[in-house]
Amino acid sequence: MKRIKQIVLMAKVWQDTKGQDLIEYALMAGFVAVAAGAIMPGVSDNISQIFSKISSSMGSAASQGS
Repeated sequence: MKRIKQIVLMAKVWQDTKGQDLIEYALMAGFVAVAAGAIMPGVSDNISQIFSKISSSMGSAASQGS
């Protein structure tokens, strides 16, 4: 019986699409930023700094949560 409940729970998790749009928008924003950096070399340094700041913020938030 416990195994059946686990299978049903996994099926619900796979069917859940909440948050999918947010991830898609974030990926699209990343692709646009990379394309802008490739097209305009002067902007690539600023984009790199922004991603570095985001990465360090995420890293510090993850270490505080542990």
